[in-house]
Amino acid sequence: MDATTIITQIFLPISLAIIMFGMGLTLVVSDFGRLFAYPKEVLIGLFNQLVFLPLIGFLIILLFDLNSSMAIGIMILSLCPGGPTSNLITQVARGNIGLSVTLTALASLITVFTIPIILSEAISYFTGETDVVIELPILQTMLQILLITVIPVSIGMVIRKKNEAFALRMERPMRIASTVLFIIIFLLVMIANKDLIVEAMKEVGLATLLLNLSTMALGYMTAKVFGIKGKSQISITIESGIQNGTLAFVIATTILNNVEMGLPTGAYSIWMFITGGILMWRLGSSKL
Repeated sequence: MDATTIITQIFLPISLAIIMFGMGLTLVVSDFGRLFAYPKEVLIGLFNQLVFLPLIGFLIILLFDLNSSMAIGIMILSLCPGGPTSNLITQVARGNIGLSVTLTALASLITVFTIPIILSEAISYFTGETDVVIELPILQTMLQILLITVIPVSIGMVIRKKNEAFALRMERPMRIASTVLFIIIFLLVMIANKDLIVEAMKEVGLATLLLNLSTMALGYMTAKVFGIKGKSQISITIESGIQNGTLAFVIATTILNNVEMGLPTGAYSIWMFITGGILMWRLGSSKL
């Protein structure tokens, strides 16, 4: 087992699960109840993820006149939901964690079905191959979401309910630990994939930066237009602009068996950590 495999398949999931546990310590059931009582934030966040993001990705492909492999790689990213990393950034940036987790979970489940349909059409459009069939591992994807996101958050919430004083004491240490883990994950991903990332930045560095910034701007503006402010606006901004790079890379390299299509994910990961880190730094000490 090489270093990259150890990092991506063992260290990364465990680290994210720890982060999600820390998130759970800050949540109570009513945080989720409010979302379903006032569903506007959830609907806007999902619409951004499922409709606007693929459209933005497609426009960026046309703008940069990318070759078919790079174009399909961008589309894969645009079709993926947010992931645990977006939840981590939301937590440290003091966004609405309940909204972030809800959007990640719902979008992840929905895109299991939407990615194969839209991606097959995209491959047909960019390559002319009309017989491509995309089969995502539905059960495996749902299990991954469950193990990394839902279960750790649920355990944290149970502890919060049983011993609120302990959970409140742990909020600051867990926030600091989450930030440190975020930095460690970023450095390890950089080191393990340095060759891939260098090539990716040459090929689609600017295109993926534009994808990251424009989708974040989309989240911010749509929230503002619909009168959503404060913590929920932060969550929608982050969920709209931070995609599940791990899932995108798996689709490109394992399901489609094309490493070149995974290059946009390598470049995007750099921008995702940088812009996410800036948000964490600027908003982490704010009082909303």
